[in-house]
Amino acid sequence: MFFDNEAINNLIKNYLDKKFESYGDIKYAYAIMNKKNTTEMRVISNRPDWFEVYVRDRYQHIDPVIITALNRITSFPWDENIMINSDLKLPKIFNIVSTNLQLIEVFSIAKKYNIISGYTFILHDCNNNLAVLSILMDDQTGNMLKEKIEKNKDKLQMLLLNTHDILISLYKETHGAVCKNSESKKEKFSSRENEVLYWFSMGKTYSEIAIIFGIKLGTVKFHMGNIVKKLGVLNAKHAIRLGTESQLINSL
Repeated sequence: MFFDNEAINNLIKNYLDKKFESYGDIKYAYAIMNKKNTTEMRVISNRPDWFEVYVRDRYQHIDPVIITALNRITSFPWDENIMINSDLKLPKIFNIVSTNLQLIEVFSIAKKYNIISGYTFILHDCNNNLAVLSILMDDQTGNMLKEKIEKNKDKLQMLLLNTHDILISLYKETHGAVCKNSESKKEKFSSRENEVLYWFSMGKTYSEIAIIFGIKLGTVKFHMGNIVKKLGVLNAKHAIRLGTESQLINSL
């Protein structure tokens, strides 16, 4: 089952409860979703009433917050006016047409639980999971909480990273390896793919890398496309970030 150890999940909830004490009566949700099988999702929250319904009815498939997070690496605020770009690349199970028609339904149901807006922090992990930490707001806490979040965005992003690291470590100790071995990913890269990823990590552009190797621009894009597929990420930015954070790039 997908992150279903109740004891571990309770430890994570207690950890988050303590971390959020200084924010007052805050509502939060830490969620993990398998990007390859988006029906697999776990939510740890101090609002279990709403998220039991959310997970049961698989609202992640029509939730514009989750759909947006799948295509970003930076945090973002949201409310019922959030819209979905039809150009986004998503798993087939997500239907953009129905999403734009049904997002009103998601927010109308959330309002029944006094959730009207929020702020979401994002992490794409080494095992092709999307992890998010969302701060949930209501009419009374909205403006005041937004100011506090803006002042503490870096700390909240780090909280997500630390929380996810703790979760993965606990599950690894209990259930064995959770993330795929980094060495196996290194071995999947050809020497040229590693070189391309290295120069991207150094801040070079597609055109600059093409000049460095004396190859066509399209060839550089071809290699990056292969890297993205092998890492199971969405785009080049995600590949560079994962490659750097997971130490998958060999120095030249």
